[in-house]
Amino acid sequence: MEVAFLIEKVVLVTVIFAISLGVAAYSTLAERKIAAFLQGRVGPHRAGWHGSLQPLADGGKMFFKEEIIPSESSAFLFILGPSLALLTACIGSAVIPWGQSIEVAGRTIELQVTDINVGMLYIFGVVSLGVYGIMIGGWASNNKFSLMGAIRAASQNISYEIAMGLSLIALLMMSGTLSLKDIAEQQHGFWENGYFTWNFFKQPLGFLLFIICAFAECNRTPFDLPESENELVAGYHTEYSGFKLGAYLFSEYINMFVSSAVMATLYWGGYNYPFMDEVNAALGTTFGPLIGVLVLFAKIFFFIFFFMWIRWTIPRFRYDQLLHLGWKVLIPLAIANIVITGIVINIINYL
Repeated sequence: MEVAFLIEKVVLVTVIFAISLGVAAYSTLAERKIAAFLQGRVGPHRAGWHGSLQPLADGGKMFFKEEIIPSESSAFLFILGPSLALLTACIGSAVIPWGQSIEVAGRTIELQVTDINVGMLYIFGVVSLGVYGIMIGGWASNNKFSLMGAIRAASQNISYEIAMGLSLIALLMMSGTLSLKDIAEQQHGFWENGYFTWNFFKQPLGFLLFIICAFAECNRTPFDLPESENELVAGYHTEYSGFKLGAYLFSEYINMFVSSAVMATLYWGGYNYPFMDEVNAALGTTFGPLIGVLVLFAKIFFFIFFFMWIRWTIPRFRYDQLLHLGWKVLIPLAIANIVITGIVINIINYL
């Protein structure tokens, strides 16, 4: 393996990791600003210009705040919980194609950490592991409210992972691959052969099911039952403080960033945009693909804004409503979408 190739991957991993943490940090500020706007308030505005340094102040507070481990808890598992949650959140971005390959000094560099032919299965595996961080943290706290939040999180994630997986089957039937890079390439441009290339226009119901499940997987309102403060004080992280609490909060925002990137890649063309071939021809193979990267991040930021908008618009579900929606509404709709997609594909192939 070439040294240059290893350097490229190390640099790419470092950049993606730094961007993930940066987006997560400033998502906290964006959430507070959006909440303030929707509620007729100002929001953070003391630390830096319009509160721009507030995430740094919050991060510093998390680092220097006293860390308490309950005497009756399992210390090793108590530390393992937030560590696992943060780790699984960070590694989910490894298979996301951030743009077309670029040429630098005669070398072709792929803007993707790794392209595996089971990229979607990797994403689901990482998402499934993430719930263990919540479960371990809630159980190790030796607190009944934390345990209740952990149990809620486990049952919620199991319920909505099934619906999420079924919602993607129809998309995979159309694309014929589990590689996110191949799926992104199939959505090249915006319009081809008299129809849209982006999968949203081919699978609108699948996208609707997927984004609802993404809200549940990220524990975002109206699916934030695991940390329902009016019932469980703070849920699975009630006993946490300092950096361990910050790890849990950061993992939620990183998961939101990765989920937005996956949705943009699967359904909204990823780095593709109208007239991209003309732009690449004008700017060249070095700077042209960077426009696609900016387009992808614009889509990601829109979805992050949508996550925040919904939080301050829709009230929290009751727990029976949450399970009813997952098992009796989303799963049957996902199965129906698979059947309809299969019928349409067979009709098209027959014609």
